[in-house]
Amino acid sequence: MKRAIDGLETEMPLYEHVFISRQDLSNTQAEGLVEHFGIVLKDNGGTVIDSEYWGLKTMAYKMNKNRKGHYAMLRTDSPSEAVQEMERLMRLHEDVMRVLTIKVDKHDEGPSVQMHKRDDRGERREQRD
Repeated sequence: MKRAIDGLETEMPLYEHVFISRQDLSNTQAEGLVEHFGIVLKDNGGTVIDSEYWGLKTMAYKMNKNRKGHYAMLRTDSPSEAVQEMERLMRLHEDVMRVLTIKVDKHDEGPSVQMHKRDDRGERREQRD
């Protein structure tokens, strides 16, 4: 997406956001958080290119007395102000435990590595040997 700044057209930066929500949420509530934060981005001039709900996963260590968490990812094309507002609201939201935002040069096509089946990962491991 392009936007005009002082008469010049520039592309908006691309971001990937991964966040972890509390384990006691239902799957539909966790997916609702993805939609909620996507709307926050849209209201501030950004667009959600893709979103993925990775499911309930076990974490390496306890976080806020939780051993598991609902993982989700958003791929966005947004101005930095929209990203800052979304991150601010995520930090204030009681159901969100952690947030990671990364600026990327381009989005990969297709599903993320987390969405691949375990069988596909086994084939990659054999290729490395």
